[in-house]
Amino acid sequence: MQAPSNPPSTDGWKNPSSVDEWIQWMKPPSLDEMMKADEYFSQHLLPPDPALESALENSKQSGLPMIAVSPVQGKFLMLLLKSIGAKRVLEVGLLGGYSTIWLARGIPDDGKVVTLELNEEFAQVAKQNIANAGLSSKVEIKLGAAADTLKSLDTSEPFDFVFIDADLESTATYFAETKRLVRKGGVIIIDNVNLLSRVSSLPADTDDSMVKAIRKLLEDIKDDGGKEVDATVLGLTGVKGFDGMLYAVKL
Repeated sequence: MQAPSNPPSTDGWKNPSSVDEWIQWMKPPSLDEMMKADEYFSQHLLPPDPALESALENSKQSGLPMIAVSPVQGKFLMLLLKSIGAKRVLEVGLLGGYSTIWLARGIPDDGKVVTLELNEEFAQVAKQNIANAGLSSKVEIKLGAAADTLKSLDTSEPFDFVFIDADLESTATYFAETKRLVRKGGVIIIDNVNLLSRVSSLPADTDDSMVKAIRKLLEDIKDDGGKEVDATVLGLTGVKGFDGMLYAVKL
């Protein structure tokens, strides 16, 4: 990495004069700093939202794992749907319906989010949260193992957008199936593909099943060679630490 000849001035910081100083200046933030950054952007870009706040609290009180997308990430998904004019959305991994609410808000009134969930208790909590947000008419919940449900879906009405945020061990399988179900030019987003840099930093022979699964996904995309999809990764920092989303487009 080569330091710029004239790095930008930042209040409270001394411009670095060498590569070593530049690297130190650009060192990764702590988790506390990431959380503060998320809070700062949220204060400016995300007004208070009783429906979303209620969904998180209801999920917590119901004992669901608190692993939903962050508010900033949720709004990114909503805006992305609006920007591509999506009407049909497929979600793999419902959990408590927090991300589903964001997705449903990103499509028109005659749009539909089809969301898959294995755990019936999670689905009941999500159903209540989605109803509280006034979005029940735009959401269809399908219970069962996602791999099986995906195989049962036909391509007569392809999806415009897919969001995969489920068990990481099955990510490559979900991706392979959703490629069949999304239209050409459609977008597939996969959450948690960085795993706090573990995907890139752990040794090749790691026994970490989640890391192995994401690496399998990346190898599959590499082997595709741009025939079916093209993809990149968006690095994300915030309340969930340092992670990332894979952004793929069907060709």
